[in-house]
Amino acid sequence: MATRESGASAGGGGPLAGVRVIDLATVVMGPYAAQVLGDLGADVIKIESPRDTVRNGMTYRHPGMTPLHLNVNRNKRSISLNLKEEGDRDRALRLIARSDILICNMRVGALRRLGLDYDTIAEANPHLVYVHAQGFRPDSDRARLAAYDETVQAASGLVDLAQRAGDIGVPTVLPSILADKVAALTIVYSALAALVHQRATGEGQLVEVPMTDALLAFNLVEHLDGHTFDPPLGPTGFPNSLLKGHGARRTKDGHAMVIPYSPQDFRALFHAAGRPDLARDPRVNAERIDVRNDAADLLELLESVTPALTTDEWAEVCTEHSIPFGPVLRLEEATSDPYVQGGHLLDVAEHPTEGSYRVIGIPTAFSATPASVRRHAPRPGQDTDDILTELEGSRS
Repeated sequence: MATRESGASAGGGGPLAGVRVIDLATVVMGPYAAQVLGDLGADVIKIESPRDTVRNGMTYRHPGMTPLHLNVNRNKRSISLNLKEEGDRDRALRLIARSDILICNMRVGALRRLGLDYDTIAEANPHLVYVHAQGFRPDSDRARLAAYDETVQAASGLVDLAQRAGDIGVPTVLPSILADKVAALTIVYSALAALVHQRATGEGQLVEVPMTDALLAFNLVEHLDGHTFDPPLGPTGFPNSLLKGHGARRTKDGHAMVIPYSPQDFRALFHAAGRPDLARDPRVNAERIDVRNDAADLLELLESVTPALTTDEWAEVCTEHSIPFGPVLRLEEATSDPYVQGGHLLDVAEHPTEGSYRVIGIPTAFSATPASVRRHAPRPGQDTDDILTELEGSRS
């Protein structure tokens, strides 16, 4: 059986055992990507700048040990280096020279001034997979713009989609740092692809991951829609996602996500609610639902009948007829749900300095090389002495 480990353990290998990653990134995008590689078994060394905003926050037991830091920096060792000082910069370069992957998100100009740009690094370390991530492509006229999740959501069209779906007046970002996290996962699979090439040929390469490009590609999978064709055969926007009424339904005792897709689904739901007359509607007796013309009205009819049953009763109906269903849980309820607890997706662990805390589980399972949480998120520079000792030892 495939397994995964949560909490924190001293041992563990994982599919990336033997791979070394240098995390030279700040905030969320790069560090989250490096953490995923660490979860998969890589030895991740985080080069801490004097200030990283992810360590700022209002909730902590000790300064710098915020929830966001704990959630994107586990399975790493931390070394404090001031890259503006020649000695520390030399140490960073020596660490990079002994590594397989480097992840950074500084702008190209700053990297050049520090001698950490790709051309300089690759000359001394040609096998390195050098992953550079920033808001916009470095060869574009937007390269110098500061980019944050909100600005990338806007530039990718996601804010427009949220406004259209919610029928709201003011463009609003989704309440999740989605651009950072999508870009982070793009970094992970791109770095792994380059690592396969490196293992086969000994050659490294530069991998550019612009946040805006990553999120735009992510959005357009379904939302390019009619504009997939040139000239367009219809508007942008995936009709199923942008439907009015595409949301939770009121039940007798709460709300539930009941998502009928086929005519059979609608008929089954109408029958269960005691409305066989609605099940005879021609619009739910065709080969398929006419999403553009009929779906909004049908969902309004569905909204009028779902209060007939409780959430649990609708769960039984939907299970019987294989209709997509889910209870609407508040975030606090979702994190304590038996499904989450049974899958070790949020176990309690003991941090050496922060005490009891909940560790977000690894969402994948490997039958032969299980991923694991081997190290708690480090205090700033806590492994500096050990890493420098290793570095000096490697000279001999």
